[in-house]
Amino acid sequence: MEFIIFLIALIINLTVHEAAHAITALKLGDSTAKNEGRVSLNPIRHLDLMGSLVFIVTKQIGWGKPVPVNPANFRNPVKDNALVALAGPLSSFLLALAMVFPWKYGINFLPKLLIDLIQYTFHISVFLGVFNILPIPPLDGSKILGFFVPKSYYLKYDDFLYKGQKYFIVIILLDVFVLRNLFNFSFLASVISFLAEYVRFILLLGA
Repeated sequence: MEFIIFLIALIINLTVHEAAHAITALKLGDSTAKNEGRVSLNPIRHLDLMGSLVFIVTKQIGWGKPVPVNPANFRNPVKDNALVALAGPLSSFLLALAMVFPWKYGINFLPKLLIDLIQYTFHISVFLGVFNILPIPPLDGSKILGFFVPKSYYLKYDDFLYKGQKYFIVIILLDVFVLRNLFNFSFLASVISFLAEYVRFILLLGA
């Protein structure tokens, strides 16, 4: 039952996260995601098999199916592309915040299974938000960082974003599995856990 609750919480998170990208892109003038049916809360449209499997195995990192975006449709391509990227982690943090109130104030009268789902959703939201805001291609943080790159270097940075994607899975596998198995240490997991602890503290304190 615990695994089922975890899986439901994961699906909720990935759906909200990816839908936020699609909705923001549409609001800023790009209908590419809408044309592919991604402006939706239907989880089937957003789940990525590899990203979901990695999250189930590691319970720390994962991702949904990338939302297609065409920056050429934006009025301000660099800024708007960064805003679309920001929408994902921001939606994760807002979802986590939304879970705080029923968790803290409903724990005495809500069913235990529902409280468990709320708690899982909260923790997964924080982890996904922190993970995706890291400035590593193709994560959202790398596109957010692009907004601060000087115009004279942006084409090179855009090329870096494109080429960096093919090394992403390799980095994940080496860090999570090789480093952890050989040295009992994962750099990414350590960074995410450190940042997530502060985010959880702030969100729980705010309620």
